[in-house]
Amino acid sequence: MLTRERVWRARLLDQVAPATGETIVDLGCGTGSFAVSLAQRAPGARVIGLDPDGDILGRAKAKAAAAGQPVRFVQGFARDAAALLGDGVADKVVSSLVFHQLPMAEKRLGLAANLRALKPGGALHIADYGHQTGVMRTLFRIVQSLDGYENTQPNADGVLPDLISEAGFINVAENTALATMTGSIAFFRAERAPPVAA
Repeated sequence: MLTRERVWRARLLDQVAPATGETIVDLGCGTGSFAVSLAQRAPGARVIGLDPDGDILGRAKAKAAAAGQPVRFVQGFARDAAALLGDGVADKVVSSLVFHQLPMAEKRLGLAANLRALKPGGALHIADYGHQTGVMRTLFRIVQSLDGYENTQPNADGVLPDLISEAGFINVAENTALATMTGSIAFFRAERAPPVAA
């Protein structure tokens, strides 16, 4: 694929490092491929896929069943995460190639809701189009023609780390980037602040 999907999925899976006993939310899970990979990597983890498209979730459920993985799928938008799943339920939230598609207001609402869905000390992991420079900016025009300039341009301008911080996350870091035929995919990690000691 143009996005080097196998490479970035493997890199994101290593970054997330799912562990048995954790609750992990796959935000914008689509057909469930990454959610199934999370469950396969960490038997005993509670994996929840969240996506607004009911038809796509039907395919995700079938994929998880065929793989023998007990992934739970919930229909909803990024902004609905805490309302649907509860506050402070997830050890990790992961998102891949979702935020570049969202309008700016939805980016902010989605990040804030997922901060609430995380347990204190929990981690957010994102693989998405980040700051685009040089030839990567030119290649990113392919994505913009498909997903819309207005929604994708903030990612190309490099605003995602700032939005993550503004939502209340701490220790926001861009770990690495991967060049693809559609632009540079960046890997972000951030945390919900741990509980304050009494």
